[in-house]
Amino acid sequence: MINQNVLKDWAKEIFKDSSFHMIDVSSKKETFRRALASGKIYVGEDVFKLIQNNKMPKGNPLTLAEVASVLGVKKTSELIPLCHPLQIDHTATKIIMNEDDNSIEVFCVVSTYSKTGVEMEAIMGVNAALITIYDLSKIVNPNLKIDNIKLLIKEGGKSGLWKNPEGIPEFLKDLF
Repeated sequence: MINQNVLKDWAKEIFKDSSFHMIDVSSKKETFRRALASGKIYVGEDVFKLIQNNKMPKGNPLTLAEVASVLGVKKTSELIPLCHPLQIDHTATKIIMNEDDNSIEVFCVVSTYSKTGVEMEAIMGVNAALITIYDLSKIVNPNLKIDNIKLLIKEGGKSGLWKNPEGIPEFLKDLF
């Protein structure tokens, strides 16, 4: 039987001067991992009302954003060069319309049982949803702003539970 530590040592030595490398997770144990990310797009009053009334020229951006979020989660390792490809066990997207500032908030949760976390997948899901809303809204208002994309919560692995120090939305506070 081959000693895995010996193999890892020579590989590290050979490639120590490489500019980029994926983190070696081969010796880590698989554990439950989950991450929640969020972001916001400001669409303006006209687009907001058209979305509310289901009158957008290209169709409902919120429905398509949910689909785009799933695709973003699944394609993360293809778009972010050093991300590990992961088996995604679950993802879900929640979209909230905020009439007070004509914004749309996107929340994406991703979970897996793996050797590494799913933070980038959750962030990619949010980005894919927001960019889809942007694409379907720019025909009405090209002055759109995507803002405040961030990781809210991650759990699992060695670190356990992490919550964003800037806080989490009120609707989540009772859960954590």
